[in-house]
Amino acid sequence: MPSPSPFTARSAAEKIISVDDELCLLDLEDADSLLLHVQDLVTQHLGEFPEDQLDDEAARYAAKMTKASITDGTRDGHLRIIKHYITFHLRRNKKWDATRVDDKTPHDIAAFITQKCGPVEEGFEGRKYSTAVSTRAALTMWYKNLRPNESLTEWRLDSVTNTWRGLPTRSRQVSQFMVGLEKTKAKSGEVSSSARALALEDIHRLYKHCLDSNLTVAQRRAGIIRYVAYLLAWLMLLRIDEVIKLRFENFDKIPGERRYIDISLNTRKQNQTGLLHSWRLHANDSDSSICPVRAFILLASLYGPEIKKTGPLFLHVTAQGAVMQSQPLTASALSRSLSRDLQGLGYSSWALYGTHSFRRAVTMFRYFYSPNDNHEFMHDYDRNK
Repeated sequence: MPSPSPFTARSAAEKIISVDDELCLLDLEDADSLLLHVQDLVTQHLGEFPEDQLDDEAARYAAKMTKASITDGTRDGHLRIIKHYITFHLRRNKKWDATRVDDKTPHDIAAFITQKCGPVEEGFEGRKYSTAVSTRAALTMWYKNLRPNESLTEWRLDSVTNTWRGLPTRSRQVSQFMVGLEKTKAKSGEVSSSARALALEDIHRLYKHCLDSNLTVAQRRAGIIRYVAYLLAWLMLLRIDEVIKLRFENFDKIPGERRYIDISLNTRKQNQTGLLHSWRLHANDSDSSICPVRAFILLASLYGPEIKKTGPLFLHVTAQGAVMQSQPLTASALSRSLSRDLQGLGYSSWALYGTHSFRRAVTMFRYFYSPNDNHEFMHDYDRNK
Protein backbone atom coordinates (compact mmCIF):
# COMPACT_ATOMS: atom_id res chain seq x y z
CA MET A 1 0.00 0.00 0.00
CA PRO A 2 1.47 3.41 -0.94
CA SER A 3 2.30 5.87 1.77
CA PRO A 4 -0.35 8.53 2.30
CA SER A 5 0.39 11.98 0.98
CA PRO A 6 1.57 14.43 3.70
CA PHE A 7 -1.39 16.59 2.68
CA THR A 8 -4.04 13.88 2.96
CA ALA A 9 -2.43 12.59 6.13
CA ARG A 10 -2.96 15.88 7.87
CA SER A 11 -4.86 14.96 11.01
CA ALA A 12 -8.45 15.92 11.61
CA ALA A 13 -7.33 17.30 14.96
CA GLU A 14 -5.06 19.83 13.22
CA LYS A 15 -7.93 20.98 11.00
CA ILE A 16 -10.22 21.37 13.99
CA ILE A 17 -7.61 23.38 15.87
CA SER A 18 -7.22 25.70 12.88
CA VAL A 19 -10.97 26.22 12.65
CA ASP A 20 -11.24 26.75 16.40
CA ASP A 21 -8.54 29.41 16.22
CA GLU A 22 -10.45 31.29 13.54
CA LEU A 23 -13.74 31.02 15.43
CA CYS A 24 -12.12 32.35 18.61
CA LEU A 25 -10.57 35.21 16.64
CA LEU A 26 -13.95 36.03 15.15
CA ASP A 27 -15.53 35.93 18.60
CA LEU A 28 -12.97 38.41 19.97
CA GLU A 29 -13.50 40.70 16.98
CA ASP A 30 -17.24 40.60 17.67
CA ALA A 31 -16.68 41.46 21.33
CA ASP A 32 -14.53 44.45 20.34
CA SER A 33 -17.04 45.60 17.74
CA LEU A 34 -20.04 45.43 20.07
CA LEU A 35 -18.30 47.49 22.76
CA LEU A 36 -19.19 50.56 20.68
CA HIS A 37 -22.88 50.04 21.48
CA VAL A 38 -22.69 47.90 24.59
CA GLN A 39 -24.68 50.35 26.71
CA ASP A 40 -27.70 49.80 24.48
CA LEU A 41 -27.31 46.01 24.71
CA VAL A 42 -26.97 46.04 28.49
CA THR A 43 -30.02 48.27 28.90
CA GLN A 44 -32.11 45.85 26.83
CA HIS A 45 -31.44 43.03 29.29
CA LEU A 46 -31.60 44.71 32.69
CA GLY A 47 -34.96 43.08 33.38
CA GLU A 48 -33.16 39.74 33.48
CA PHE A 49 -31.07 40.93 36.43
CA PRO A 50 -33.74 42.15 38.90
CA GLU A 51 -32.73 44.21 41.91
CA ASP A 52 -35.20 42.43 44.18
CA GLN A 53 -33.09 39.27 43.96
CA LEU A 54 -30.22 41.11 45.62
CA ASP A 55 -31.45 41.28 49.20
CA ASP A 56 -29.27 38.87 51.19
CA GLU A 57 -25.86 39.20 52.82
CA ALA A 58 -23.99 38.07 49.70
CA ALA A 59 -25.84 40.59 47.54
CA ARG A 60 -25.19 43.45 49.95
CA TYR A 61 -21.49 42.59 49.95
CA ALA A 62 -21.51 42.48 46.14
CA ALA A 63 -23.16 45.90 45.99
CA LYS A 64 -20.56 47.34 48.34
CA MET A 65 -17.71 45.93 46.26
CA THR A 66 -18.98 47.19 42.92
CA LYS A 67 -19.72 50.63 44.29
CA ALA A 68 -16.20 50.89 45.67
CA SER A 69 -14.56 49.68 42.46
CA ILE A 70 -16.65 51.44 39.81
CA THR A 71 -17.67 55.06 40.23
CA ASP A 72 -18.94 55.73 36.69
CA GLY A 73 -22.60 56.58 37.25
CA THR A 74 -23.45 56.10 33.56
CA ARG A 75 -22.79 52.37 33.90
CA ASP A 76 -25.61 51.45 36.28
CA GLY A 77 -26.69 48.61 34.02
CA HIS A 78 -23.21 47.12 34.06
CA LEU A 79 -23.12 47.40 37.84
CA ARG A 80 -26.33 45.45 38.25
CA ILE A 81 -25.00 42.59 36.12
CA ILE A 82 -21.71 42.62 38.03
CA LYS A 83 -23.58 42.47 41.35
CA HIS A 84 -25.50 39.43 40.13
CA TYR A 85 -22.23 37.82 39.06
CA ILE A 86 -20.57 38.30 42.44
CA THR A 87 -23.72 37.29 44.33
CA PHE A 88 -24.08 34.13 42.23
CA HIS A 89 -20.61 32.92 43.18
CA LEU A 90 -20.80 33.96 46.83
CA ARG A 91 -24.04 32.01 47.26
CA ARG A 92 -22.26 28.94 45.89
CA ASN A 93 -19.08 29.51 47.88
CA LYS A 94 -18.85 32.03 50.73
CA LYS A 95 -15.07 32.05 50.40
CA TRP A 96 -15.11 33.00 46.72
CA ASP A 97 -12.98 36.11 46.11
CA ALA A 98 -14.40 38.51 43.52
CA THR A 99 -11.03 40.27 43.19
CA ARG A 100 -9.10 37.09 42.43
CA VAL A 101 -7.90 36.81 38.83
CA ASP A 102 -6.24 33.52 37.91
CA ASP A 103 -6.63 30.46 35.71
CA LYS A 104 -10.05 29.73 37.30
CA THR A 105 -11.54 33.12 36.43
CA PRO A 106 -12.56 32.20 32.86
CA HIS A 107 -14.42 29.21 34.30
CA ASP A 108 -16.21 31.49 36.78
CA ILE A 109 -17.32 33.72 33.90
CA ALA A 110 -18.57 30.78 31.84
CA ALA A 111 -20.38 29.30 34.85
CA PHE A 112 -22.36 32.51 35.46
CA ILE A 113 -23.28 32.90 31.79
CA THR A 114 -24.35 29.25 31.78
CA GLN A 115 -26.66 29.95 34.70
CA LYS A 116 -28.28 32.80 32.79
CA CYS A 117 -28.37 31.25 29.30
CA GLY A 118 -28.32 27.49 29.78
CA PRO A 119 -31.44 25.41 28.97
CA VAL A 120 -34.39 25.68 31.34
CA GLU A 121 -34.88 21.91 31.32
CA GLU A 122 -31.45 21.55 32.90
CA GLY A 123 -32.18 24.02 35.69
CA PHE A 124 -30.86 27.21 34.12
CA GLU A 125 -32.68 30.43 33.19
CA GLY A 126 -32.74 29.93 29.42
CA ARG A 127 -31.93 33.54 28.45
CA LYS A 128 -30.98 34.47 24.90
CA TYR A 129 -27.49 34.69 23.51
CA SER A 130 -27.67 38.48 23.60
CA THR A 131 -27.82 38.18 27.40
CA ALA A 132 -24.48 36.36 27.28
CA VAL A 133 -23.01 39.13 25.12
CA SER A 134 -24.21 41.81 27.56
CA THR A 135 -22.95 39.85 30.56
CA ARG A 136 -19.53 39.38 29.04
CA ALA A 137 -19.30 43.11 28.30
CA ALA A 138 -20.24 44.00 31.89
CA LEU A 139 -17.68 41.57 33.29
CA THR A 140 -15.04 43.01 30.95
CA MET A 141 -15.72 46.34 32.63
CA TRP A 142 -15.42 44.72 36.08
CA TYR A 143 -12.02 43.19 35.43
CA LYS A 144 -10.77 46.32 33.65
CA ASN A 145 -11.59 48.32 36.77
CA LEU A 146 -10.01 45.76 39.08
CA ARG A 147 -6.73 45.90 37.19
CA PRO A 148 -6.60 49.14 35.19
CA ASN A 149 -2.99 48.72 34.12
CA GLU A 150 -3.50 45.37 32.43
CA SER A 151 -3.58 44.86 28.67
CA LEU A 152 -7.08 44.99 27.18
CA THR A 153 -6.27 42.76 24.23
CA GLU A 154 -4.86 39.54 25.70
CA TRP A 155 -5.05 36.83 28.33
CA ARG A 156 -1.81 34.99 29.01
CA LEU A 157 0.29 33.45 31.75
CA ASP A 158 3.41 35.41 32.63
CA SER A 159 6.06 32.70 32.94
CA VAL A 160 8.32 34.94 35.02
CA THR A 161 5.83 35.94 37.73
CA ASN A 162 3.47 32.97 37.22
CA THR A 163 0.51 35.37 37.17
CA TRP A 164 -2.19 35.81 34.57
CA ARG A 165 -2.10 39.03 32.59
CA GLY A 166 -4.83 40.79 30.64
CA LEU A 167 -8.59 40.28 30.66
CA PRO A 168 -10.12 36.88 31.48
CA THR A 169 -13.10 37.72 29.26
CA ARG A 170 -10.67 37.49 26.32
CA SER A 171 -9.43 34.03 27.26
CA ARG A 172 -9.64 31.16 24.80
CA GLN A 173 -11.86 29.28 27.27
CA VAL A 174 -14.45 32.06 27.31
CA SER A 175 -14.26 32.52 23.53
CA GLN A 176 -14.78 28.80 22.90
CA PHE A 177 -17.68 28.84 25.36
CA MET A 178 -19.32 31.79 23.59
CA VAL A 179 -18.88 30.18 20.16
CA GLY A 180 -20.42 26.94 21.42
CA LEU A 181 -23.29 28.78 23.10
CA GLU A 182 -24.06 30.74 19.94
CA LYS A 183 -24.14 27.59 17.81
CA THR A 184 -26.34 25.81 20.37
CA LYS A 185 -28.77 28.73 20.43
CA ALA A 186 -28.81 28.85 16.62
CA LYS A 187 -29.64 25.13 16.41
CA SER A 188 -32.58 25.66 18.74
CA GLY A 189 -33.95 28.30 16.36
CA GLU A 190 -32.82 31.46 18.16
CA VAL A 191 -31.79 34.33 15.92
CA SER A 192 -28.17 35.20 16.70
CA SER A 193 -27.52 38.41 18.59
CA SER A 194 -23.80 38.45 18.06
CA ALA A 195 -22.33 41.09 15.79
CA ARG A 196 -24.42 41.02 12.63
CA ALA A 197 -23.10 40.47 9.14
CA LEU A 198 -24.05 42.84 6.34
CA ALA A 199 -25.66 40.77 3.60
CA LEU A 200 -26.30 41.69 -0.03
CA GLU A 201 -29.76 43.06 0.73
CA ASP A 202 -28.26 45.30 3.42
CA ILE A 203 -25.76 46.71 0.92
CA HIS A 204 -28.60 47.36 -1.52
CA ARG A 205 -30.48 49.30 1.17
CA LEU A 206 -27.39 51.31 2.08
CA TYR A 207 -26.86 52.16 -1.58
CA LYS A 208 -30.38 53.58 -1.91
CA HIS A 209 -30.12 55.35 1.46
CA CYS A 210 -26.76 57.02 0.83
CA LEU A 211 -27.57 58.06 -2.75
CA ASP A 212 -31.22 58.98 -2.28
CA SER A 213 -32.28 61.58 -4.84
CA ASN A 214 -34.17 63.47 -2.12
CA LEU A 215 -30.97 64.26 -0.24
CA THR A 216 -29.45 67.71 -0.34
CA VAL A 217 -26.36 68.18 -2.49
CA ALA A 218 -24.12 68.15 0.60
CA GLN A 219 -25.80 65.03 2.03
CA ARG A 220 -25.48 63.16 -1.26
CA ARG A 221 -21.81 64.09 -1.61
CA ALA A 222 -21.09 62.72 1.86
CA GLY A 223 -23.28 59.69 1.06
CA ILE A 224 -21.22 58.84 -2.02
CA ILE A 225 -18.02 58.67 0.01
CA ARG A 226 -19.65 56.59 2.73
CA TYR A 227 -21.17 54.17 0.27
CA VAL A 228 -17.96 53.59 -1.69
CA ALA A 229 -16.24 52.84 1.64
CA TYR A 230 -19.05 50.45 2.64
CA LEU A 231 -18.94 48.69 -0.73
CA LEU A 232 -15.16 48.19 -0.75
CA ALA A 233 -15.21 46.90 2.82
CA TRP A 234 -17.93 44.44 1.86
CA LEU A 235 -16.36 43.27 -1.40
CA MET A 236 -12.86 42.95 0.06
CA LEU A 237 -13.78 41.57 3.52
CA LEU A 238 -12.23 44.54 5.31
CA ARG A 239 -12.90 45.97 8.73
CA ILE A 240 -13.83 49.63 8.91
CA ASP A 241 -10.41 50.52 10.30
CA GLU A 242 -8.82 48.75 7.30
CA VAL A 243 -10.94 50.24 4.53
CA ILE A 244 -10.43 53.73 5.92
CA LYS A 245 -6.67 53.33 5.41
CA LEU A 246 -6.99 52.89 1.64
CA ARG A 247 -5.05 55.48 -0.33
CA PHE A 248 -5.14 56.63 -3.92
CA GLU A 249 -1.77 54.93 -4.32
CA ASN A 250 -3.34 51.52 -3.58
CA PHE A 251 -5.31 51.63 -6.84
CA ASP A 252 -4.09 50.81 -10.34
CA LYS A 253 -6.72 51.91 -12.85
CA ILE A 254 -5.68 51.59 -16.47
CA PRO A 255 -7.04 54.55 -18.52
CA GLY A 256 -10.03 53.40 -20.57
CA GLU A 257 -10.23 50.01 -18.81
CA ARG A 258 -13.81 49.60 -17.55
CA ARG A 259 -13.79 45.86 -16.80
CA TYR A 260 -11.84 45.86 -13.55
CA ILE A 261 -9.76 47.77 -10.99
CA ASP A 262 -6.60 46.40 -9.34
CA ILE A 263 -6.02 47.15 -5.67
CA SER A 264 -2.96 46.37 -3.55
CA LEU A 265 -3.36 46.47 0.21
CA ASN A 266 -0.82 47.17 2.87
CA THR A 267 -0.08 44.54 5.53
CA ARG A 268 -3.29 43.51 7.29
CA LYS A 269 -3.87 42.74 10.95
CA GLN A 270 -4.25 38.98 10.31
CA ASN A 271 -1.21 38.90 8.02
CA GLN A 272 1.89 40.35 9.60
CA THR A 273 4.32 38.72 7.13
CA GLY A 274 4.73 41.93 5.16
CA LEU A 275 3.30 40.38 1.98
CA LEU A 276 0.77 42.55 0.18
CA HIS A 277 -2.76 41.43 -0.59
CA SER A 278 -3.88 42.26 -4.09
CA TRP A 279 -7.39 42.30 -5.50
CA ARG A 280 -8.91 42.58 -8.94
CA LEU A 281 -12.43 43.95 -8.58
CA HIS A 282 -14.48 43.32 -11.69
CA ALA A 283 -17.32 45.42 -13.03
CA ASN A 284 -20.80 44.09 -12.23
CA ASP A 285 -23.18 44.89 -15.07
CA SER A 286 -25.96 42.74 -13.62
CA ASP A 287 -26.11 44.69 -10.34
CA SER A 288 -24.90 48.27 -10.73
CA SER A 289 -25.39 49.06 -7.04
CA ILE A 290 -22.49 46.77 -6.09
CA CYS A 291 -20.32 47.48 -9.13
CA PRO A 292 -16.88 48.69 -7.93
CA VAL A 293 -16.04 50.28 -11.29
CA ARG A 294 -19.21 52.39 -11.24
CA ALA A 295 -18.55 53.28 -7.60
CA PHE A 296 -15.10 54.61 -8.51
CA ILE A 297 -16.50 56.59 -11.41
CA LEU A 298 -19.00 58.13 -8.98
CA LEU A 299 -16.19 58.97 -6.53
CA ALA A 300 -13.98 60.39 -9.29
CA SER A 301 -16.83 62.61 -10.48
CA LEU A 302 -17.31 63.89 -6.94
CA TYR A 303 -13.62 64.65 -6.36
CA GLY A 304 -13.01 66.14 -9.80
CA PRO A 305 -9.66 67.69 -10.77
CA GLU A 306 -9.55 69.80 -7.59
CA ILE A 307 -8.66 66.82 -5.40
CA LYS A 308 -5.09 65.59 -5.84
CA LYS A 309 -4.97 61.84 -6.43
CA THR A 310 -2.62 61.15 -3.57
CA GLY A 311 -3.04 60.33 0.10
CA PRO A 312 -6.16 58.93 1.85
CA LEU A 313 -8.98 57.91 -0.50
CA PHE A 314 -11.92 58.73 1.76
CA LEU A 315 -12.26 62.38 2.72
CA HIS A 316 -14.43 64.42 5.04
CA VAL A 317 -17.33 66.42 3.56
CA THR A 318 -18.43 69.58 5.36
CA ALA A 319 -22.06 70.47 6.09
CA GLN A 320 -21.89 72.78 3.07
CA GLY A 321 -20.72 69.91 0.82
CA ALA A 322 -17.05 70.85 0.47
CA VAL A 323 -14.63 67.93 0.17
CA MET A 324 -11.68 68.45 2.51
CA GLN A 325 -8.51 66.69 1.34
CA SER A 326 -6.75 67.90 4.48
CA GLN A 327 -9.30 66.01 6.63
CA PRO A 328 -9.40 62.26 5.92
CA LEU A 329 -12.45 60.34 7.07
CA THR A 330 -11.71 58.47 10.31
CA ALA A 331 -12.71 54.96 11.34
CA SER A 332 -14.75 56.24 14.27
CA ALA A 333 -16.60 58.70 12.03
CA LEU A 334 -17.41 56.00 9.47
CA SER A 335 -18.53 53.62 12.21
CA ARG A 336 -20.89 56.27 13.63
CA SER A 337 -22.16 56.97 10.13
CA LEU A 338 -22.93 53.29 9.62
CA SER A 339 -24.95 53.28 12.84
CA ARG A 340 -26.86 56.39 11.77
CA ASP A 341 -27.50 54.99 8.29
CA LEU A 342 -28.85 51.72 9.70
CA GLN A 343 -31.04 53.62 12.14
CA GLY A 344 -32.25 55.76 9.26
CA LEU A 345 -33.21 52.57 7.44
CA GLY A 346 -35.23 51.47 10.46
CA TYR A 347 -32.95 48.66 11.70
CA SER A 348 -34.01 47.97 15.29
CA SER A 349 -30.84 45.88 15.76
CA TRP A 350 -28.50 48.58 14.46
CA ALA A 351 -26.34 48.31 17.60
CA LEU A 352 -25.33 44.78 16.58
CA TYR A 353 -23.64 46.01 13.41
CA GLY A 354 -20.08 47.10 13.97
CA THR A 355 -16.61 47.46 12.55
CA HIS A 356 -16.42 43.80 11.48
CA SER A 357 -19.89 43.42 9.96
CA PHE A 358 -18.63 43.78 6.38
CA ARG A 359 -16.29 40.80 6.61
CA ARG A 360 -18.34 38.69 9.02
CA ALA A 361 -20.79 37.30 6.44
CA VAL A 362 -18.14 35.50 4.38
CA THR A 363 -16.06 34.55 7.42
CA MET A 364 -19.04 32.97 9.15
CA PHE A 365 -19.93 31.02 6.02
CA ARG A 366 -16.40 29.73 5.61
CA TYR A 367 -15.88 28.60 9.16
CA PHE A 368 -19.36 27.49 10.21
CA TYR A 369 -20.60 25.88 6.98
CA SER A 370 -17.61 24.96 4.80
CA PRO A 371 -16.69 21.24 4.77
CA ASN A 372 -13.83 20.47 7.13
CA ASP A 373 -11.78 19.11 4.22
CA ASN A 374 -11.61 22.63 2.78
CA HIS A 375 -10.19 24.35 5.84
CA GLU A 376 -6.59 23.39 5.07
CA PHE A 377 -6.80 25.42 1.83
CA MET A 378 -8.29 28.57 3.34
CA HIS A 379 -4.89 30.23 3.72
CA ASP A 380 -4.67 30.17 -0.08
CA TYR A 381 -8.08 31.84 -0.31
CA ASP A 382 -6.96 34.54 2.10
CA ARG A 383 -4.02 35.45 -0.16
CA ASN A 384 -6.67 36.58 -2.65
CA LYS A 385 -4.34 36.46 -5.62
